[in-house]
Amino acid sequence: MSLSKADRRPRGDLTRVLVIDDEPDIRELIDLTLSRMGLAAECVGSVAAARQALDGEPFQLCLTDMRLPDGDGLEIVRYIAERHAQTPVAVITAFGSAENAVAALKAGAFDYLAKPVGLEQLRALVKSALRLPEGAAEENPLQSLIGDSPSMQQVRATIEKLARSQAPIYISGESGSGKELAARLIHLRSARSGGPFVPVNCGAIPENLMESEFFGYRKGAFTGADGDREGFFQAANGGTLFLDEVADLPLAMQVKLLRAIQEKRVRKVGSVAEEAVDVRIICATHRNLRDCVDKGAFRQDLYYRLNVIELRMPPLRERLEDIPPLVEAILHRLFGESPPQLSPGALKALEFYPFPGNVRELENILERATALCADAHIEAEDLRLEPDEMGGESIGRGSETLDDYLNRLERQAILEALQKTEGNRTAAARLLGVTFRSMRYRLERLGIE
Repeated sequence: MSLSKADRRPRGDLTRVLVIDDEPDIRELIDLTLSRMGLAAECVGSVAAARQALDGEPFQLCLTDMRLPDGDGLEIVRYIAERHAQTPVAVITAFGSAENAVAALKAGAFDYLAKPVGLEQLRALVKSALRLPEGAAEENPLQSLIGDSPSMQQVRATIEKLARSQAPIYISGESGSGKELAARLIHLRSARSGGPFVPVNCGAIPENLMESEFFGYRKGAFTGADGDREGFFQAANGGTLFLDEVADLPLAMQVKLLRAIQEKRVRKVGSVAEEAVDVRIICATHRNLRDCVDKGAFRQDLYYRLNVIELRMPPLRERLEDIPPLVEAILHRLFGESPPQLSPGALKALEFYPFPGNVRELENILERATALCADAHIEAEDLRLEPDEMGGESIGRGSETLDDYLNRLERQAILEALQKTEGNRTAAARLLGVTFRSMRYRLERLGIE
């Protein structure tokens, strides 16, 4: 299918953007906006023409409508993910079609725009997409996530994928498992790495101050407001806003947060005008957010807006093989080049401990042990671990329920099989002695990608 003369643009050395929309007015609007940004647009009106264009010459960005005469935008998102993975793609959805936007983000889209297309948001999206990193930095920040267990390898691989998206991310995991560290690494690997990373502990803000803390306030808005002040959203503009313990937000604040995320605009307390903000949201909590929704403590619409993609941080008891390198790294951080050494007995004691406080607890145990040890050698008794938490049937289980314990063992066996078969699910199922259908069901139930 050939492109019309009106839809052809000079290529030269300009950054090239593929625009896919069956409405000529929309194509013309986007084309004009991109041209004013110094970009070359190539516009087509169907899935077939888009595939032909993509296979012809490389594009640095793709913008596609969701509804096309011969298919939908998800086909293009998946096609680019399979054959042109280095090209970020954003979708244009009808107003209020949140389900389409979420489906596109999960399929690999970089971001989305709602119709009618706002030029300010379009320009911000294009700028963010074209700042995407081409490859790993010389000093890979992912080295901060220590451990070569299958679960940690999966976490690192997932972070690499998530960094190339603008989709909201929900990081689940127990306290001390590294949720904020994962959020920082996603930010550092993303196109927003040059912008601010603003962490917020939602459980530490008094309810009567939440709106002013999140959105800022104008002078005179309330008693004590002696001047204008920016909120968390303005502080994170152009970067990432990390909402830790998001489940602790009261319902009234959840409504305001949902509107700010949907509209990408906030209103300061005491102001009559809204202002645009360009912020990526990453949230986390140690609580089960789905359970909070079922109990009426968390809004379902906000849950689906935040939980576009979930990253699960495994507890330390699921990756006990990572304890030796973690111990070495922590001691080097505390003592430099001459850290104290753990005896084999002390290391063995740590490997039998369930770590309800995860990596944060490991750090505390080592700090305490170094203060109590007689010389530069840490013995098992220096760790001061509770005996009833180290032996018998409780080894490695901590306070887990039987279902959680069995799920953990099943997850570990599946991840090890996938690692041995280099991600081949059919071969992994054969190795585990289960059918492929059973394997697929288990992967979905356990949340393994």
